[in-house]
Amino acid sequence: MPPLLILPGYGNSGPQHWQSQWERVFPEARRVQQRDWEQPSLEAWVAALDAAIAACAEPPMLAAHSLGVSTVAHWAARHVRPVRGALLVAPPDLAQPNVPEVCRAFAPVPRQRLPFRSILVASRDDPYASFESSEGMARDWGCRLEDVGRTGHINSDSGLGEWPAGQALLRELSQPGPA
Repeated sequence: MPPLLILPGYGNSGPQHWQSQWERVFPEARRVQQRDWEQPSLEAWVAALDAAIAACAEPPMLAAHSLGVSTVAHWAARHVRPVRGALLVAPPDLAQPNVPEVCRAFAPVPRQRLPFRSILVASRDDPYASFESSEGMARDWGCRLEDVGRTGHINSDSGLGEWPAGQALLRELSQPGPA
């Protein structure tokens, strides 16, 4: 598998989160570190992602969760470095009233077609985005949409463990051909 960059969202991903577990499963995985997980800065988060992609020996895979997905969309609107593919999990609708106020600085999220293969994974009961909002993001970004039913925000609370179904989607994206 190519290099794998893990992009957590607001607050980072704790030890039970599927992203943290993937760091143990995939030896080529590296978490994109942010200076401040609790006070996210759009410019700093995009710059950290760009530096991490630039440091990869070959085009990486991206596994983004929540505000990490918003970061990927902003990065793609500003940069042209090659990316092998992106698994975009539970992107927030930053207009939702229960989204933390500090995350609203990432709005508006660019909605242009992404220049790499991608799969957007959405839940039907995500407290930070309606399924219809996720469908719209997938359509605008040119992503295949994967419906994972009622799994909340697809985070530690969802009890996914190492999330084998997500790993299968990531492996699919790492292969040549359409997603």
